[in-house]
Amino acid sequence: MLFELDWSILLGLFLAAFSAGLIDSMVGGGGLIQVPALFGLMPGVNHATLLGTNKIASVVGTSFAASRYARVATMPWNSVLPAAAMALIGAFIGAYIVTQVSSQTLRLFLPVLLLLVAIYTFYKKDLGSVHAPKWGVEHERWMGAGIGLLIGLYDGFFGPGTGSFLMVAFVVLCGYDFLRATAGAKVVNIACNIASLAWFAPAGHVLVSLGLGMAFFNLLGAQVGTALAIRKGAGFIRKFLLVVVFVLICKTSYDSYWPLVQHHF
Repeated sequence: MLFELDWSILLGLFLAAFSAGLIDSMVGGGGLIQVPALFGLMPGVNHATLLGTNKIASVVGTSFAASRYARVATMPWNSVLPAAAMALIGAFIGAYIVTQVSSQTLRLFLPVLLLLVAIYTFYKKDLGSVHAPKWGVEHERWMGAGIGLLIGLYDGFFGPGTGSFLMVAFVVLCGYDFLRATAGAKVVNIACNIASLAWFAPAGHVLVSLGLGMAFFNLLGAQVGTALAIRKGAGFIRKFLLVVVFVLICKTSYDSYWPLVQHHF
């Protein structure tokens, strides 16, 4: 499949994969670039196959980012492991639900939720600058499990901005700094991606050679992104998060409300 594509399509997909890896490794939201690129440049391919191919590329870059963060920041395993385990379950349930019901209602609420995240992050200037866990060991495990289940469910059902939601949840609900929250979010994201691949791969909805080619460039982007995040610190991650969330608000608002406007006019 890889060598059957026109070079211009490959170039576009590889550039998208690099950009997605860079952004996703810092604050999440890489799917905002990689998924539209696949859908736009390969319109004749089944949607489920494009989503499955996207997961191959994503899981490689995310895995590298997680290992890189783990070497420079103490991974909050106490909450991250329960979150990753429950995210597997949540993503499976979400993937099943999306085959049974429409996600249109969630689409309408998502821009509002992202706007609230942006406002909170903007006004909390010290958000994520200090690592100050809020809970004891047992409570932290339950909090992590709840975060993983809910956001894993969302990832399987819909998906845009999952990494950003995970990071903000770890910062706000658990009291982590941005670096540790980002590291933890990567591990949980890996679980979500694996759950999705377990759903898509057996059904044949993966273009393996193309996915591996994109994975290489996603990995390169993740290398650049993690290096920037580690060197620049929490303040840089917070600012970058605001930019990504703003773009997510614009993209999800357009996807959700523009069809309604067209329908009425």
